[in-house]
Amino acid sequence: MHITEYIAKRKKPLISIEIMPPEKGHSIQEIYDTIDQMLPFDPTFITVTYHQQRIVYEDIGGGLVKKIPRRKNPGTVGICAAIANRYKLETVPHVICGGFNRYETEDALIDLHYLGFDNLFVVRGDPAPGLKEFIPEPDGHRFASELVEQIRGMNRGRYLEELDNATATSFCLGVAGYPEKHYEAPNLVEDMRHLKEKVERGAGYILTQMVFSATTFRSFVERARAIGIKVPIIPGIRPITSVRQLSWIPREFHVDLPEELVSRINRTTMPADALRVGVDFTTKICRELLKQDVPGLHFFTIGKSRGVVEVLKALS
Repeated sequence: MHITEYIAKRKKPLISIEIMPPEKGHSIQEIYDTIDQMLPFDPTFITVTYHQQRIVYEDIGGGLVKKIPRRKNPGTVGICAAIANRYKLETVPHVICGGFNRYETEDALIDLHYLGFDNLFVVRGDPAPGLKEFIPEPDGHRFASELVEQIRGMNRGRYLEELDNATATSFCLGVAGYPEKHYEAPNLVEDMRHLKEKVERGAGYILTQMVFSATTFRSFVERARAIGIKVPIIPGIRPITSVRQLSWIPREFHVDLPEELVSRINRTTMPADALRVGVDFTTKICRELLKQDVPGLHFFTIGKSRGVVEVLKALS
C-alpha cells in the first residue's frame, strides 16, 4: 500500500522510523534489535538510508592506477527486503542521485519494482565522501526533482528507450523538506521553490529534516501551503541525548538547536541526565506538533534507538 494511502486512512498520527544500514562487516542483527524495540509503538513504515560510495585510487606501479569503490554502509536494498520479509512492515528504500547515471538508475528502479517495493524516498543525497560539493555522474541527475520526474515517467510506462507494451511501475514517492532551508539554498524562498518543483513532478508526501521547534515546523507548513504545496508534510524528529551531539548534529545535518536544549544538556554531568533532558525536550516538541494535527512523526535513529524509544514511551 502507498504511504499516501496510509496517511489518508489513518485514525491517529502515524509513527515511522528511519534507520541506517550497519557499517560494513557488522551484523544485520543491529537493525533487528532496533526494530524490535520499536514494534510496541506500531510503526507504519520504515525508511532505510542509502549513501554514495567513496572512490579510492591506488597506485599499482608502472604508471597504472587502480580504482577501488568503498562503501561504509552498504546493503540498503537487502536490508529493506529482509525487514519486509521478517516483520511484514512497509519498507521504504532511499533512492539517491549521486553515483548513478539515468540508465543505472532505471535498472535499480526495475529491481526495486520486481522486489515489490511500492514506496521510495527520493533525495539528491550528500556529496560523495571526501568531496565538498555534489557532483552528478555524467548523464546523471543533479537535483532530486529530476529523479522524481524519471520515476514518474516509469509510473506512466515511459522508459529511457522506446519499449512496446511497457509495464508501468506504481511507485509512491516521498521527498525531503527543510524547515530551516537546505544548507545549499541561497534563501528560504528559493528552497521552497525547489520543494514545490519536486511535488509538481510527482512527489506524494514530504518528510522533513529533523525539527527542534514546533513553531519552526508550523511556519514551514504555512509557507508551503501559501505557494500551493498541498501534499502531507510529516515532521522529522531526533532526540539530542548527549553533549557530543550538540556539535555533531548541527555540523552533519545543518540544523540549529534551541538555546534551552543546549544549556540544559551542557549543565548535565552524567549521560543518564543528558538522556533524560533530551527525551523530555523532544517529548514536549512532539506533543506540540501533535496539536497541529500532523499526519505523523518520523523518527531518525541514526544507529541509536534508545532516545527514540524513551520518547515514544513518554508519548504513549
